[in-house]
Amino acid sequence: MLFYTGLFLLVIAVSLDGFGVGVTYGMRKIIVPFNALFIIMCCSGIIVLLAMTIGSLLSSFISPDIAKIIGGSILIFLGLFSLYNIVRPKRENTSDESNQNILTAVLTTPDKADLDQSGIISANEAVLLGAALALDAFGAGIGASMLGYSPILTAILIAFMSGLFVFCGIRTGILLSKNKQLQGMTFLPPILLIALGFFNIL
Repeated sequence: MLFYTGLFLLVIAVSLDGFGVGVTYGMRKIIVPFNALFIIMCCSGIIVLLAMTIGSLLSSFISPDIAKIIGGSILIFLGLFSLYNIVRPKRENTSDESNQNILTAVLTTPDKADLDQSGIISANEAVLLGAALALDAFGAGIGASMLGYSPILTAILIAFMSGLFVFCGIRTGILLSKNKQLQGMTFLPPILLIALGFFNIL
């Protein structure tokens, strides 16, 4: 039971960024059609499946105990790194913005995925957004496979949850408009990853 509880929490932690992106889109009235939402889900699932396949290959060369320690450590590192990015002082976006990786830019400022400024996320833009949202999931996928989670089941769950969170986030953003009550939720995914990492190591 604890094993599947850990899997469920991992899926939520990895997918929760999509909720924040959805809220941003809802508040800015950017439309994400269902075909774009499906593409985002597929990107997340495929990238996680790839990451977990790599993790499974790596874990076949090391003992289960060492694999658990490495897997847990990866989750802790990802959580700490995400936490650092949230709490670090925000610098003015001047010359640094032009040097920023486009995937990172989409995560920090989600409306940048709308490249043509049409107010609608197209199929090509959905691939960009899906890849950006799956960046954290790649590292977590490697760690999760070393902890013994099923690659196919985990990829399917993350794909489903990422689409669900983006959809729910859009609806929430439309309702809340300029309300900033959900900003505190940005701390939840990294804290979950850190807790899961320690839980699996101990």
